[in-house]
Amino acid sequence: MRHFFHLAGAIDEPDEQGYELAGLDAARAPAMRSAAKYLRDRPEMAWLGEFRVEVVDGTGRRVFTFRAAGADEI
Repeated sequence: MRHFFHLAGAIDEPDEQGYELAGLDAARAPAMRSAAKYLRDRPEMAWLGEFRVEVVDGTGRRVFTFRAAGADEI
């Protein structure tokens, strides 16, 4: 089934292409890699509000969300 990895929250970048994956478990690692790649190049995004990778299946149903957010403790 095709899965889409939409960047959301502090930014809004929908995934128009998606990836053909076996299922939910197969989508978890690519979601983490997508977040890591984006935040590696733009780490400030974690402090501008919640950064999310929303994983949506081919029917448009959100199957899970990966969240990252910076939080100052002072």
